[in-house]
Amino acid sequence: MSTLKRFFKDTLIYGLAAVLPKAINVFLVKLKTTIFNAENYSTDINFYVYAAYFNVLLTYGMETAFFRFFTKEKEKGKIISTTFISLVITTLLFLVITLLFSNTLSSLVGFANPLHFKLLIFTLVLDTLVVVPFAYLRVTNRPIKFTFLKVSNVIVSALLTVFFIWAVPSYKIVLPAFFIHLFGKAPQVVYIFLAGVIASLSTLLLLIPTLLKFKLIFDKIIFKKLLRYALPIMIAGIAYVTNENLDKILIKKMLGDTSNGIYAACYKLSVFMTLFVLAFRLGAEPFFFNQSDKKNAKETYAIILNWFTIFGGFILFIIVAYIHLFSKIILGKEEFYQALHIVPILLLANLFLGIYHNLAIWYKLTDKTKYGMYFSIIGALITVVLNLLLIQKYGYIVSAWITLGVYFTMTLLSYFYSRKHYAIPYNIKKVSFYIILPSVLAAISYLKFEKNYYISTTLLILFIIIVYFKEQKSIKNFIN
Repeated sequence: MSTLKRFFKDTLIYGLAAVLPKAINVFLVKLKTTIFNAENYSTDINFYVYAAYFNVLLTYGMETAFFRFFTKEKEKGKIISTTFISLVITTLLFLVITLLFSNTLSSLVGFANPLHFKLLIFTLVLDTLVVVPFAYLRVTNRPIKFTFLKVSNVIVSALLTVFFIWAVPSYKIVLPAFFIHLFGKAPQVVYIFLAGVIASLSTLLLLIPTLLKFKLIFDKIIFKKLLRYALPIMIAGIAYVTNENLDKILIKKMLGDTSNGIYAACYKLSVFMTLFVLAFRLGAEPFFFNQSDKKNAKETYAIILNWFTIFGGFILFIIVAYIHLFSKIILGKEEFYQALHIVPILLLANLFLGIYHNLAIWYKLTDKTKYGMYFSIIGALITVVLNLLLIQKYGYIVSAWITLGVYFTMTLLSYFYSRKHYAIPYNIKKVSFYIILPSVLAAISYLKFEKNYYISTTLLILFIIIVYFKEQKSIKNFIN
């Protein structure tokens, strides 16, 4: 049980790295939606949608490959340096090519202003250069330093965003002439992107001491091993980003910027589940690889999935039951409230996505990453076809249902294939119960007792009591 205690402790720290930065960004949504209308907010969302695609291409699965081979191979120094050098070379090539053709590429991906695209490129390049240092901190169990750097990044970005789009116009601060010449007068969406570039640069500078520890040795044999493992992860990543972001691209094209801005703003309310999943992944990925050679590894993975589902169900209920309180805190203008009904669907979808990430350990440990690629491609094809066919007729609500259907399908596929290749004794009945129970309670609260927080709180207490009585033995063992 001490192993699990360490896992939960590290995950809690990583949770701060995931939750605090994202939470700050979520609360910035209200500032953005107050200052910008739905059409301008759509531009902000468009920026980060394409950032997600480029991020997958730039890292091309090497981060996961690094974790796998760092725990598997003896020559760890060569794993670190080979991964780092390969990413630096490909990232610099990407920078040169995209800057040379920035005007054409900017128009191709839908940026009216090429400067927006250039700032996106610089942010991505800087973020990619720190992938290996951050992965090194995670795999060597240094969550506190990792968290400090991640939180520092978002604080810098948030403070600059507030300064540019709120303080400058509110207090009539005069920016330097060259700033106005390059970026125009604040507040503009471009200043949000500029804040991201400066924050990413500050993180790279803080990581220089870690970078200096790496001995620059490039091993071709190791590189081939890394690449063979990583490329299916990259393809799966592209498919995953498609599942997450294609709806916003198609809603923008088929329903317009206003609908896209409203949909994307309410989509942010499901980010609480996304943050939980992200926090889990930051702690779980290196932990799962490090535990793979232990005798009771499979039993540990099963216990972790059980508790993941419990906490995920708890988050789902909280957000749905108190959705109007969260919307007032996070969203600005009332025009963004129109899509609140997508939030419960997306929360459940992201809970299944988190379960899928739990299950994914079987193909990562057996080096069968091609299966992850297959599952993600199937999900992406469903996403593309159904969104193209249905958005125009049914509106953005259908995109939320498609997301749920896709992640549920991927979860089932991964589970059934895992039983053949790397059977883990998951308690499926219990996991299913912890999905259904909070979903039913949330539906009762949302559909029958909307804004009745006395009933919602009673249902929440009921959920906690049921979990305690079903898991009291596990809780006592963990405490002891």
